[in-house]
Amino acid sequence: MYIIAVANQKGGVGKSTTTVNLAASLGIRNKRVLCVDLDPQGNCTSGFGIKKKGISITTYDVIMGRAQIEEGIYDTGFANVSILCSTLALAAAEVELTSGENRAQRLRGQLLTVADEFDYVLIDCPPSLSLLTVNALAAADGVLIPMQCEFFALEGLSQLVESIRRVKKHYNPELEIEGIAFTMADSRLNLTGQVVNEVRSHFPDKLFKSVIPRNVKLSEAPSFGQPIIYYDRFSKGADAYERLAEELLRRHGEKRVKPDKKLLRKGNA
Repeated sequence: MYIIAVANQKGGVGKSTTTVNLAASLGIRNKRVLCVDLDPQGNCTSGFGIKKKGISITTYDVIMGRAQIEEGIYDTGFANVSILCSTLALAAAEVELTSGENRAQRLRGQLLTVADEFDYVLIDCPPSLSLLTVNALAAADGVLIPMQCEFFALEGLSQLVESIRRVKKHYNPELEIEGIAFTMADSRLNLTGQVVNEVRSHFPDKLFKSVIPRNVKLSEAPSFGQPIIYYDRFSKGADAYERLAEELLRRHGEKRVKPDKKLLRKGNA
């Protein structure tokens, strides 16, 4: 099991979109994926079309030790992808964890109990450098950073890198940056190229070649509760996340894994 925290303290950069669509793209390549929705907003949960009112055990219950993780894992209905869902109740965990024991490694302990059941775990982090995010970083093998091609994104990146350094020092010496993925990119803008070049100069080996474009279909898919490869498999957004999944697998030493087209018909749409 390889655990990836999808993190960036800036909101609206595509963390949930990346978690949902990367998971689905890995799933149709016969990788067993668990998504952990660690954001109280629950966008990752909604992105799979899951109704929050019907959820009895959430990330909050697991983090606080009120339930075991296997009790809260749901089948998304999309091929090989499961999820630990989130609701607004998770916001309370931030306060409750402050005075709790082993507060930074609650999630890690729970994930280790299901290590044999999944190939990849993708943790959708909240848009803050909070105790919830620290739990994700303490549990993760790598950090995938979705990043918009904007000037202020560079400032946020340096803050996140510093947080990763601190977590690595105090909780998780094996933690590394998995890679930086540019999202909502518009190749027509000069600023896009400037930001890409600036990040490349500081992290030459960490940039994913796959860039996620601004795409109408990609924006529409969450409102239909479907990953983009199920909503519109032939859209630019679907192609971009397919390429990102392939690139991730190559980084982990796997040869090109073609998607199983039969699995695309198993979505909950």
